[in-house]
Amino acid sequence: MMRLLPLLLLLACAVPARAAPNLADLSFQPHPGAALPRDAAFLDDMGHTVKLGALLRDRPGIVTLGYYHCPNLCGVVRDDLFSALQRSGLVAGHDYAVVALSIDPHETANDAAAAKRDDIARYDVPGAAAGWHFLTGDSTAVAHAVGYRSRWDPALQQFMHPVGVVVTTPGGIVSSYLLGVGYTPDALRAALHRAAAAFVAPPPSPVLLLCFHYDASTGRYTLAIERVLRLFALLTVATVGGLLALLHARRPGA
Repeated sequence: MMRLLPLLLLLACAVPARAAPNLADLSFQPHPGAALPRDAAFLDDMGHTVKLGALLRDRPGIVTLGYYHCPNLCGVVRDDLFSALQRSGLVAGHDYAVVALSIDPHETANDAAAAKRDDIARYDVPGAAAGWHFLTGDSTAVAHAVGYRSRWDPALQQFMHPVGVVVTTPGGIVSSYLLGVGYTPDALRAALHRAAAAFVAPPPSPVLLLCFHYDASTGRYTLAIERVLRLFALLTVATVGGLLALLHARRPGA
């Protein structure tokens, strides 16, 4: 049961202490085996028009959706991902390609360029300049293909969206998902190796880690601890009930 507590923490993470909006429609809806729109065109960090299929044609891909001016977890996701890739021994542009796609229609190639410069300066990853693609444009078709659901919250002035990355085969077929944060070099190598072999993994267990809301007064993401305690209590009751039922079933004459 204790092994499930981190998942419960993730379920409650990033939920505002104030009345929370309906979050049920913001989780990833995984689509293993789905084809990304290869003809979808975007602007890269140099302001050039590129097609998604060309970026993912010859090697496995890691696709991450978010936005460059995100005040919350989008930067954390990229930091976590690039830190793991830095330690993976993999070469960008040879072993894999990264596609970081903005979901904010107001962001420009200049925003993508600034984010890429900052990330490359912090992570010495072989081939990153050519193998990491920071894009802007209409992300709707890609988001739909991978089951990524988001919406703009006018009260918070932020996008609300799930957290995770999508691993694709050469050619842009969804191979697997790494949801939440906490990516490791081993997990990335394994996912990319499977994707290179055109393996399509089953849908992952749901993790509702959302990116929105920042508590400026504390400098921390709001953790709705009451939700954690309620979930943990329900899990405890369910576990104890199940054990009692199992013991009763094993009693002689039961």
